[in-house]
Amino acid sequence: MREFVTFLRRNTLAVVGLGILVALIVLITIGPMITVYSPTKLDVLHKLAAPSVSHWLGTDAFGRDVLTRIMYGGRATLTIGVGVVAIAFLVGVFFGTIAGFAGGWTDSIIMRIVDAILAFPALVLAIALAAAFGPSLQNAMLAVAITLAPQFARVARSQALSVSVKPYVEAAVSLGLPNSRILFRYIFVNGLGPLLVQSTLALGSAILQTASLGFLGLGAQPPMAEWGADVSANLQYVRSAPWVALAPGMAILFAVLSFNLVGDSLADWFNPRRRSELD
Repeated sequence: MREFVTFLRRNTLAVVGLGILVALIVLITIGPMITVYSPTKLDVLHKLAAPSVSHWLGTDAFGRDVLTRIMYGGRATLTIGVGVVAIAFLVGVFFGTIAGFAGGWTDSIIMRIVDAILAFPALVLAIALAAAFGPSLQNAMLAVAITLAPQFARVARSQALSVSVKPYVEAAVSLGLPNSRILFRYIFVNGLGPLLVQSTLALGSAILQTASLGFLGLGAQPPMAEWGADVSANLQYVRSAPWVALAPGMAILFAVLSFNLVGDSLADWFNPRRRSELD
């Protein structure tokens, strides 16, 4: 624990990323409990009101408080991001670990499917899948998870290949331990570090892709508060009332930035050489 605290003191970007992330989490968890405004209730008499004491970030074209929309939208966006990464992690790590441990035709079949998915740009594939599934939040989550799972599969396979040749794995195999136990207790656990780094970086990508689908109308549907959908709905007022589009856009920026900074810091932490340089 002391070593980790020392690492944080010397890694300014890690502290900045954690600070932004903690602030966002506090905002979306406590904020909706204390706000007096509803994220969906219309108040057209006060539409496009400028930021003031009553409305810190102003109101949108329907008179809804922008800060309240961001707080409720943050719950949806971050929950979606975590859910997407969890699905992609489970699916990708499962097949990637099996491919790296089994080898042979199993490895070839799984990784050719992974390569085929990775041949498409992630966002383009997510848009195509979301359009095919139909515009909804659940379908958007599934589409983004499908695009992220191959990344986890490749990382898990590389870890499985490197860990499988370790003496303790060979000893476990020679003792006749079940493959399921070897895969989880020896290969998965000992290759978890890079997977955690990939998960943190994937959170930023998941939030960005989900927000992009919401912006295109393929994700969250009105009147639900969601950052990408709010940017799209208010983009036409960006010249007369820039706060309505800039506020959710900046929320997306800070969320993605915080996860990327934390991910880079975790990569340094799990790299002994880089960690010693920072110490």
